[in-house]
Amino acid sequence: MPLSVVILAAGQGTRMMSSRPKVVHELAGKPILQHVVASSRELQPDQIILVVGHGAAQVREAMAQQPVTFVEQAQQLGTGHALQQCLDVIDTGNDVLVLVGDVPLIRGATLAQLVKQRGAAAVTVLSFIPQNPHGYGRIVRAADGGVCAIVEQKDTSRAQAEITECNSGILLLRGAGLRKLVMALDNTNAQGEYYLTDVVAIAAAQGEIVSAVVCEDANEVNGINNQQQLAQVETLYRQRAASALMAQGVKLYDPTRIDVRGELTVGHDVEIDINCIFEGEVSLGDNVRIGANCVIRNTRIDAGSEIKPMTSIEDAIIGRKVSIGPFARIRPGTECADEVRIGNFVETKQARIGQGSKVNHLSYIGDTEMGSGVNIGAGTITCNYDGANKFKTIIEDGVFVGSDTQLVAPVRVARNATIGAGSTITKDVAADRLTLSRAKQVTIDGWSRPKKQTGET
Repeated sequence: MPLSVVILAAGQGTRMMSSRPKVVHELAGKPILQHVVASSRELQPDQIILVVGHGAAQVREAMAQQPVTFVEQAQQLGTGHALQQCLDVIDTGNDVLVLVGDVPLIRGATLAQLVKQRGAAAVTVLSFIPQNPHGYGRIVRAADGGVCAIVEQKDTSRAQAEITECNSGILLLRGAGLRKLVMALDNTNAQGEYYLTDVVAIAAAQGEIVSAVVCEDANEVNGINNQQQLAQVETLYRQRAASALMAQGVKLYDPTRIDVRGELTVGHDVEIDINCIFEGEVSLGDNVRIGANCVIRNTRIDAGSEIKPMTSIEDAIIGRKVSIGPFARIRPGTECADEVRIGNFVETKQARIGQGSKVNHLSYIGDTEMGSGVNIGAGTITCNYDGANKFKTIIEDGVFVGSDTQLVAPVRVARNATIGAGSTITKDVAADRLTLSRAKQVTIDGWSRPKKQTGET
């Protein structure tokens, strides 16, 4: 079925108390609007049209990487007026699915069901039954069960206010006769706006079939109007993500304390402790264990690896059976081969660390190519920055670096070299040798420690 999707995103969102348009506020690390676009894309529509207005430049910037068409609604005169602005852009003859830009939990599967159940209807509404219908437009049904009108809260009669089936703002319009139907809208209502929902009554009056499909999960159509509602939707999003992970066999130590702000893919027998945050694209292989309070962003972690508590990993590739942390910081460009060990209070950046190498304590390894079987002692740092430029350190296979060593780049430590503790290395180190860099130890006779002057505090 030829399909165009129109997403309404022109509103000001004044209750967010923000200078940014409501739809660009982030939910799970992405703009609210981007979630709606992603769900609509599951239908594989011919086109996705975003209606922008308030803060249009910010919305365009936030969605610049999305394959969408923008239509500007210069005056916000209602949802019906917004769709009217799209009529010359919508592909001729296409059915039109209208979505709301601040309803990010809607699932692609729910939209597909709406399309599937449309039948011969000219208008099909996605309805829902909230716990409290106050504030929502009501679905008014005829005696035969068909929909004859949607009445906004401010325009309801006493009897209509008792109706519990409500309008989600999402509806599907048949392509044939679309322009005539949408242009028949007027603004004779309490708000003086062109309500898109009035197409229901217009279509019914013309003898067309109007139907409603009830959304089984009312949470899917939760709209966001203020920061409180954004927090509530964020909670629902986390719950949804946790349930999906557990359905795949992931052990979550507490499903209420995990935050997935992107795409998290997992293998078998993965374990995730409390208060972990996953951002961007993260992949966890079989038998990976993530300790408490870790933040992992845009990273692949292969099978059998363990990330210990309080560890931060960003833009990295972690091999098999690697151990990292606790309290480690793995910065962008780090690649750990299989069986690497990164210990507590170690920081790495732009570092390739070979198989079985160890950096166990209190070290900084940056702009480094490290071979296999290397042991880096506590307190070792690669001095890779001279205040203007960065330089590389090469550490070949089998090197042993003693504690509290500074490797001043550019420098190469050759295969199986040993560096004595406390050394400052400024020149290339020979293979299979012990290299030291220390001042002569001196003992000063007759020296005593300073003492406090009388009366000092």
